Amino acid sequence: MAIKDILVSVDDDATSPARTALAVKLAKDHKARLTALYVSMAPRIPEYVRAQLPPSVAEIQAARMRETSERLATDLGKVARAENLDIEWRAVEGDIVATAMLHARYCDLTIVGQASDEANVNRDVYARLGEDLVMGSGRPILVAPRYGSFASCGERILIAWNGTREATRAVHDALPLLVRAKQTMILSINPGAAVNHRIPGSDIARHLARHGVRCEATTTQADGDIEVGDVLLSRAADLGADMLVMGAYGHSRLREMALGGVTRHLIKHMTAPTLMSH
Repeated sequence: MAIKDILVSVDDDATSPARTALAVKLAKDHKARLTALYVSMAPRIPEYVRAQLPPSVAEIQAARMRETSERLATDLGKVARAENLDIEWRAVEGDIVATAMLHARYCDLTIVGQASDEANVNRDVYARLGEDLVMGSGRPILVAPRYGSFASCGERILIAWNGTREATRAVHDALPLLVRAKQTMILSINPGAAVNHRIPGSDIARHLARHGVRCEATTTQADGDIEVGDVLLSRAADLGADMLVMGAYGHSRLREMALGGVTRHLIKHMTAPTLMSH
């Protein structure tokens, strides 16, 4: 399946322009329709506090959100003209997760930003955005790191492969990107005993090769979920990978939230755009 509809979440965070530029590049590469989604979400304030505030506070907040929306729409218009690209602008009021979830379901790929550690009244909501979309949208989510620019994305791809349903879903969701990649490495970490003496990753490598993907499979060992995450990041750096593809939440999400896990480690420490599916 080709990528024909791309959605990018935009906001007034300092990282939004780099994320938008990444979305523009992918839209041009795949000749896809690009939609920019801005969600105006009022700060989540406890009701007992809100009841003490004068109406003028809500009016000021609404005015600021309108100004931000208009400024971002203007900036996006400049990008669209500079890149000769038709970009649809959608400004919606509501909950960021529920709204993005709805719009993501009608796109082939959704691009969001890595969560910020900066203080914000809606910090918890934005911190969960990528995870919630991966778990609930039914579509692949590309999470862009907070730091760095993305002159290339998808030329050298590292696949985290463990043979699970989530990994299989991610690989096939990423297929339109994989067939364009110059190099793809399939990395199996702690694969255990190979079934029928097969080399871990070799079957998926042959399957991808039939689709025209230039790939190779390799294995390595690591201790614990955090170590697995660090091995992935280290191997991505060694490869010079500009994209990581992985299945999200092979363990239960509750377990990962309580004890940590590869998905949460990668979401927090990613160094390259990471495509996740569940």
